[in-house]
Amino acid sequence: MTQSHTQLGKHGITENFISTLKDHFKNHENVKISVLKSAGHDKTSVKKYSDEILEKLEAGIELLGFEV
Repeated sequence: MTQSHTQLGKHGITENFISTLKDHFKNHENVKISVLKSAGHDKTSVKKYSDEILEKLEAGIELLGFEV
């Protein structure tokens, strides 16, 4: 199982970020996303980001969990 890692920063979820995630999923089974402090990493914000990412990826992607 291959895993990739990317970070979500102060610019939030942009088209470029989604494009980068799609590229990561082409080559890896799992992608770990770290939410930086500048993006707001409280539990509510992280849940909101995860829902938005899943919606924008429009694929059979599932959320395995998240940490704050």
